[in-house]
Amino acid sequence: MEIRSTTEQDLDLFVDTAHTAFGRFRDTPRDDGGTWFSAFEMDRGLLAVAEDGRAVGTATAYSFELTLPGEVVVPAAGVSAVGVVPTHRRRGVLTALMRRQLADLRARGEFLSVLLSSEATIYRRFGYGPATYESRLTVARHQAVFAVPRSTDRIEVLRRDQCGDLLEEVYDRYRRARPGALSRPARWWALGAGQPPIAPTPRYIAVHRDADGVVDGYASYSIDSGTLAVDETIATTDAATTALNRFVLGHDLVSKIVLKHLPPDHPLRWQLVDFRAAEVSDDTDWLWVRLLDVPRALTARGWFADGDLVLDVDDPFLAERGRYLLTVRDGKADCAPTDQAPDLSLDVSDLGSVYLGGTTPSTLVRAGRVRAHRSTAAAEADALFRTDRPPHCLHWF
Repeated sequence: MEIRSTTEQDLDLFVDTAHTAFGRFRDTPRDDGGTWFSAFEMDRGLLAVAEDGRAVGTATAYSFELTLPGEVVVPAAGVSAVGVVPTHRRRGVLTALMRRQLADLRARGEFLSVLLSSEATIYRRFGYGPATYESRLTVARHQAVFAVPRSTDRIEVLRRDQCGDLLEEVYDRYRRARPGALSRPARWWALGAGQPPIAPTPRYIAVHRDADGVVDGYASYSIDSGTLAVDETIATTDAATTALNRFVLGHDLVSKIVLKHLPPDHPLRWQLVDFRAAEVSDDTDWLWVRLLDVPRALTARGWFADGDLVLDVDDPFLAERGRYLLTVRDGKADCAPTDQAPDLSLDVSDLGSVYLGGTTPSTLVRAGRVRAHRSTAAAEADALFRTDRPPHCLHWF
């Protein structure tokens, strides 16, 4: 078997192989807008080719920016379209693809990669850990009574085809301030490459403006059979979040409102008279993170407490192990190899889980995934890795 890089000439072969791996069919021709694969960067793709010349596996990556704690924006590779056709599974094809891809990412100078995992059991062995979480809320219209007073809100309803540039601009402001958020490159919007509201699928957009008339939030929604479904709510202020919540929950001629892809700190349930009126479902992981260069990754993010911690990090997939002294002062970190006794011993996948602040080190210690070598080490690590708000990623790729 050969793992080789792809070129633009391989696009049809790559897309067909990936669809076969997932048991899917192309929804539209590849030269139409709105297809999930129209933003592929074929210079980042990989094909697994069997001895008989057939393509049997795929993997690629997108060039994104990831917002870290402290509103630090860094490059990150968004791994996607990873699949093996059914006839060649359990033969080491996936492992070979992942090994080659990680080597390529490092060769490009990248120190972080992220992905969305189709199955939770696949990617830990390759060094990825779940790092952001989300859920959906469902509210019956007759129970959508707000406990907080109404303010004077300026909301306008537009169609998706009327406000593409506006959505792009507001999302970009939002993602730069939210840890865990990924960029949506301009070509994604231009190609309609993604899920609504990136895709040009018909949607209504509720647009919120602040007191100066500046757009500071939007909600993308559709109505079907009495259910109003919100694809995503983007808001750069708490006031915009509240106003958009009130708008979608107060919509006439619907019996149920479903808000998708909400972060752990979403305030809606606390804003209702009946806390239980908002039913939580699909409480799940979203973005998985892998550190390709531990010192570089830890010194890149911002920090909200001072402290020192010795981390013994095992990376079995790459057959690497390193011990690092993490020193944080005034929001900046230094991370260097050390021979000091470790405070915590952990797998690189678990370091990926705590990296954005969405998972506390003490949770993983209690779960038996991380070993604390001192009685206070877990609490010290919690204080060090905490963030000002939970990380959240809306972007699908």
